[in-house]
Amino acid sequence: VQLQASGGGSVQPGGSLRLSCAASGSIFTINTMGWYRQAPGKQRELVATITSGSITDYGDSVKGRFTISRDNAKNTVYLQMNSLKLGDTAVYYCNADVKRSAVSRLEAFWGQGTQVTVSS
Repeated sequence: VQLQASGGGSVQPGGSLRLSCAASGSIFTINTMGWYRQAPGKQRELVATITSGSITDYGDSVKGRFTISRDNAKNTVYLQMNSLKLGDTAVYYCNADVKRSAVSRLEAFWGQGTQVTVSS
């Protein structure tokens, strides 16, 4: 199973970016998908998660500014980031909890990370 993230880049404070992450490979079903981020010198932190039934959860620092969504038919999760702040600068990683067959256990897979830089 591979997760391919895209959409990162550089933006000024107050700007917007949209991240995408597509899962491919041997997939029977995907449970929760999500985004995490890691800034230099800091631990990886939750940004947002979304279940297969579209129940969402957000980190406190992004509530009201970021929106997570997913397209189950495409095995893709999105992160719309608005009103970006300097503190949002980080490498953003996508995550998916995947069952590779009807009888397999859930496994966590990670994307390669995409850089988001907010600077004036």
